[in-house]
Formats: sequence, structure tokens, C-alpha cells
Amino acid sequence: MSKGKRTRLSAEDRRELIEAAGKRTFAERGYAGATMDEIARRAGVSAPVVYDHFSSKLDLYRRLLERTRNELLEMWGATLFGEDPLDERIPRALDAWARYVESNREGTRMLFRQATGDPEAEAVHAEIEAQSRVALGVVIAREPSAVALAGGRSQEGFEMVGEVLRAGLTGLALWWHDHPHVPRERIVEVAVNVLWMGFERSAAQS
Repeated sequence: MSKGKRTRLSAEDRRELIEAAGKRTFAERGYAGATMDEIARRAGVSAPVVYDHFSSKLDLYRRLLERTRNELLEMWGATLFGEDPLDERIPRALDAWARYVESNREGTRMLFRQATGDPEAEAVHAEIEAQSRVALGVVIAREPSAVALAGGRSQEGFEMVGEVLRAGLTGLALWWHDHPHVPRERIVEVAVNVLWMGFERSAAQS
């Protein structure tokens, strides 16, 4: 009786396995505590295969941070804007954010919690965080009511609005990571209650 042939994974599928294993390992052990050997073991591949896709642990770390950042920015762009009233769009966007955090706890933990123990990783994290601020400011600038919140149309003003939102939601996400029993609906309710007031006031002024 012949044994069934093993399905050979494509390079893209192997890369996805490596990235998923990397997220779990970095989220659990931090950058300094993670090793490429453990990531390879968790991905079910050899260490040389991991290095075929990523030149170093720092390269993989950067990729995972950038991927999570980009997915969040795409989510904001897709849910925050449209023809619906603002009091429908804000809760919708915050619900989408909470759903993303809930289904990507490891990736968001990596992005939202500052790397420690390695200067190069800290520098990469700071660089991506700075890029996130600028990009979120561009996204916020598309919302007409944000002009009142920013006190004008300067990019710096929009970045400040974005930073208040980003910092508040980052803190809430990290709190939620430590209190996973809290249902998503409750997280959204609090986020809407706290963050909606400023938009509501600015929308009334515009």
C-alpha cells in the first residue's frame, strides 16, 4: 500500500506559514527572545527555508509590522468614509477596528507594544510608528469634520488628530489584550462613547 503523496506548498504558502509563526513568536517572546529556529519549527519548515524568504530576524520583524500597519490603514480608509452620516460611519469604523484587533491579536500586540531589548528593533518600530502617524494624518484629512478638530487644514493638525485617535485606540487594544474576556461589543461601545464626542462637536460646527 503506497503512502499518499505530500502536497508541496507554494512559496507564497510557505511565506504565510512563516509570517504566522513569526507573529506568534514575537508576540509571546518579544523581539529579543524570539529566534529564527523557533519560528522555523513553528512554521514546520527548516531554518534555511525561513532565510530564503527573509534575510534576517529584523527583516521578518519589519515585514510583520508593516503588514499590520498597512492592513489597519486600509481598514480605516474602507470604513471611515462614504455618503452615510458621520454618526453611522464612526461606529462602523470602530467596529471594524475592533474586529481586526480581535482576529489579529498577535500582529497588533507587536505593532502597538514598543519593542525592547534590541536597539535595531526599537529603531524599526519607531520608524514604522512615525510612518503610521503621517499616513493616518492623510487618512483623517479626507474627513471634512476633521478640519474643525485640527483647527485648520495643516498636515500637522491632521496628524495631531490622528495621533490622539491612534494613541487612544492603541492603549485600548493593549488593555483588551490583557482582558480578553471583555466582549468586542463592549470595547466598541466605550471607544464610540469616548471618541465620538469630538467628532460630533466638530460635525455640528461644520
